[in-house]
Amino acid sequence: MSLISASPATALETSEDPATLLRQAGLKATPQRLAVLRALAGDQTHPTAQDLYERLSTAFPSLSVATVYNTLAALTRVQRCRPLGLGGPVRFDPNVVPHDHAVCERCGSIRDVPLPLPLAPPIAGAAGFRVERVERIYRGLCAECAAPPEIGQ
Repeated sequence: MSLISASPATALETSEDPATLLRQAGLKATPQRLAVLRALAGDQTHPTAQDLYERLSTAFPSLSVATVYNTLAALTRVQRCRPLGLGGPVRFDPNVVPHDHAVCERCGSIRDVPLPLPLAPPIAGAAGFRVERVERIYRGLCAECAAPPEIGQ
């Protein structure tokens, strides 16, 4: 049985109008921002802002890296995506449903891992500490990297 989710639910994959989502985040619904929103919505790779910029810049030559970062920051503020600090550049996750992550130590791929049960954080010794979220990261090799090499390679 695999713990890795193949199709996570995301706050960006809704029937809500993308322009409305941007306005809720305090942004004008420009073509560039709509493109960032749409590119992130279905992306299970947990892209960086630079990844999104490189993917979209040929179709939107006026798109700036600052626009991508500002759009992602605004979507984060309204809880439509989450930044992930997993070492290296910050990645963005459109899946805001509580879940863990599996990170491949060889290729760097990141996959969502659904939570089996709601977990209470074990912080009895941290009096007065307010938990906002609990994150677990599983590190190892993805199926592709763990597979034995084919004969002749």
